[in-house]
Amino acid sequence: MQINGKDVSRETWQRLEHFCELFRKWAKSINLVAPSTLPDLWSRHVADSAQIFQLSPKPQVWADLGSGGGFPGIITAIFLKELGGGWVHLVESNQKKAAFLRQALLETGGSGSVHVLRIEDAPQILDEVDVISARALADLDLLLTFSEAWMTRNPECRAFFHKGRDYRQETVKANGRWNFDLIEHPSAVEKDSIILEIAGLRRKVD
Repeated sequence: MQINGKDVSRETWQRLEHFCELFRKWAKSINLVAPSTLPDLWSRHVADSAQIFQLSPKPQVWADLGSGGGFPGIITAIFLKELGGGWVHLVESNQKKAAFLRQALLETGGSGSVHVLRIEDAPQILDEVDVISARALADLDLLLTFSEAWMTRNPECRAFFHKGRDYRQETVKANGRWNFDLIEHPSAVEKDSIILEIAGLRRKVD
């Protein structure tokens, strides 16, 4: 069994399939993703989210910002379960979505926990993380603002952000306030999408 051309164990595959079943049930009552994307749940959301973990497949501590319907946070937590190490802190301020995320972790056995708080307050609660992730959340400049505290505390911390075709404009804007190392990973799922890997974040001094 493979996702994005990479092998996945039967146990992880089954956990991902169970998550999809649970997701569809909850999506009938709360808005987890755009309804138009539900028929393509696996490719548009699960496989797309799996790419982030596949770029850094190690037992690390993650902060997933604005976790919403669980992409990529729950998917990462499921992959980490197989490794037997690592943890995902899912940050979500919406109570209903947070309830779904907790249930998803419970039923899939994913390695993670849910924190119901605003993203800007999360660094006060979550001390040190190794990796930051976010998908369809905010422009790059704001994502870097959210990430600054963690990336300052841990110089080895990296961030992975899903972006669409306008990512270059966001990168130019972010360069006005930040210095950072950037690797662009073309999406294996959406041809107009990309995953930005950020490291060495430093705020520019006027």
